[in-house]
Amino acid sequence: MSGIIKFQIFKIGFLPFGLIDLLDIILVTYILYKLYFIMHRTRAVQMFTGIVLIFLISFFAQALDMQEMAWLFRNLRTIWLIAFVILFQPELRRALILMGQSRFVRIFTKEQTNVVVEEIARGAIELSQRGYGALIVIVRDIGVRIIVETGIKIQSLVTSSLIVSIFNPRSPLHDGAIVIQNDIIEAAKCILPLSRNPMLEYRWGTRHRAAIGMSEESDAVIVVVSEETGAISIVQHGEIVSGIDKDILVEKLNESLRYGSRK
Repeated sequence: MSGIIKFQIFKIGFLPFGLIDLLDIILVTYILYKLYFIMHRTRAVQMFTGIVLIFLISFFAQALDMQEMAWLFRNLRTIWLIAFVILFQPELRRALILMGQSRFVRIFTKEQTNVVVEEIARGAIELSQRGYGALIVIVRDIGVRIIVETGIKIQSLVTSSLIVSIFNPRSPLHDGAIVIQNDIIEAAKCILPLSRNPMLEYRWGTRHRAAIGMSEESDAVIVVVSEETGAISIVQHGEIVSGIDKDILVEKLNESLRYGSRK
C-alpha cells in the first residue's frame, strides 16, 4: 500500500504528483459535479457558483503567498461553512435522500420498499377515495425534459399530501400530469402526448390515452387515477394494468424502478 501511495507520476516543479493526488482530484471533481447536477435547475446554482469562486480565490491566494488575502479567507472559513449549510439546506437534504435511495446503498440496507414509492401509492389511494383524477409520470432512464418544460416547475420532495393537493380540482395545477424524476417532483400541469394506437379500447378516456402515449415514447412508468371510477392503473411500455390496489401498485412500482435498467 505504501508503494502505491508513494508512486510518483510526474513532478510539478519540486512538488511530486502521485496516484493518491490523482485520485484526490478525481473525487473532488466528481463531488462538485454531483452537487452542481443536483442544483443546476434551482435558484441555488448562482450561490453555489459564487461559493466555488470564493474557494478558488482562497486557493490561489495561498498558492501565490498573498498573506493578507489568505488570512482573510482563513478567518471567514467557519462563517462560510455555516452559511453553506443554511443557504443550501433544501439541496443538501435532497442530496442525502438521493444517496440513501441509490441502488448501491439498497444492496447493503436491503430496503424492501422505496419511500417515494410509498408516498406515490398513498397519494394515489387518497386521490381515488376523494374522486380526484391524476396522472403521475415517474421517469426512469430516458429523460423527458420536453414534457417537463410544458408544465410549471415544482422542484419538491415527493409526499402524498403534496400529490393530493396538486390534483385537487380547486388547484390551478390539477389539470395535466406531474413528473417525478430522481425522487423529486420536477413539474406539474405537464402536457402528455396522446396515444395514436387505433387498437385502444374505447373505454379509455383522455387521461388514460395520454398515459399510454407517454409510455410509448419513453420508458417512464405512469400511474393513472380515474376521476369517474376511482380506479388506479399503471401504464408501462404501452400496456395498461387497471383496477389495482395499493399493495400491487407498490409491488409493480418497486419492480419497475429498481430493475428497470436491466430490461
